[in-house]
Amino acid sequence: MNISQESILALRGLVECEPCNVVILSHTNPDGDALGSSLAWAEALRRLGHKTTCIVPNRFPYYLEWMTGVDEMVIYKNDSEQRAAAAVGEADLIFCLDFHSLQRLDAPLSELIASNTTAKRILIDHHLDPPQEFDVMFSHPESSSTSYLVYRIIEALWGAQSVTATQAEVMYVGMMTDTGNFSFSNLTPDLYQSLAVLSATGINIPQIYNNVYNSFTEGRARLFGYTISRKMKTLRKGTVAYMSLTEAEMRRFWFQQGDSEGFVNYPLTIKKMRMSAIFIEHKDFIRVSLRSRGNVDVNLFANRYFNGGGHKNAAGGKSFVSMDETIAHFERSVEEFAADGGLA
Repeated sequence: MNISQESILALRGLVECEPCNVVILSHTNPDGDALGSSLAWAEALRRLGHKTTCIVPNRFPYYLEWMTGVDEMVIYKNDSEQRAAAAVGEADLIFCLDFHSLQRLDAPLSELIASNTTAKRILIDHHLDPPQEFDVMFSHPESSSTSYLVYRIIEALWGAQSVTATQAEVMYVGMMTDTGNFSFSNLTPDLYQSLAVLSATGINIPQIYNNVYNSFTEGRARLFGYTISRKMKTLRKGTVAYMSLTEAEMRRFWFQQGDSEGFVNYPLTIKKMRMSAIFIEHKDFIRVSLRSRGNVDVNLFANRYFNGGGHKNAAGGKSFVSMDETIAHFERSVEEFAADGGLA
């Protein structure tokens, strides 16, 4: 991954200056990479003297609450609208991490960000096809995670030796979770070299793994069993799978934010499976999550059929019709996508 020296110089000019007010913003339903990249970058900016506020649109999963610094994040939908509005209104720099367009945020928060017309906006992200709405852009779809991209930026600005143990810990969470514990694509030699640097700071990697992957509730375990045994359906001779969960079903298992994370990956453990989807019902819409392997491009599928996007093998979108209509639309779309060679 080659980071533009022009962009590095532009970023240096913005952050290596008199202390100013900074907002770091991440996406709805923040995951390990969103939190890890934001926290690591916030620490770097605070060391330069900047007043830095991290804002997330809504609550993060309970099994990430142990991460250093998450307790200081402003959670917009958790009675923190006034704090967010004050931070955004005063901001001189707004960093958008792990999402590529303000349109991907819910309307009230995106409108709040748009209301500050003087702040410089900087993108640090690894999703495809960002719009040209930023003053400085670090857009690298080839990066396995935004946390890895933040590491490379820190390395370019101040050297790998500047990485602290707290930064290493949260960036490791982001790199680990966005690669499926280093099992997905874009696993480059440079990535593993960065992991060696993080490890050298003394972080406890087995403990980090246990904190993320072995800290679920009993309700989550039972919900997972129910979803796989009762709700998983297959199409096209077992090469495509989908699952669905209604709000009522999730309440039966004491659902908490993040409990369904990773469910969509499980059908891909079946040898001949090519594509997997899960539909999660929310108050005003159904969230669509898509995963694939090989050359099956779910970013294209999400964009074409659910007005979404993401990565080649991991993408998502939204549906604004009923669950039954959403599933029917998905089944028709799979057949059309297959006819166009999308599942070859």
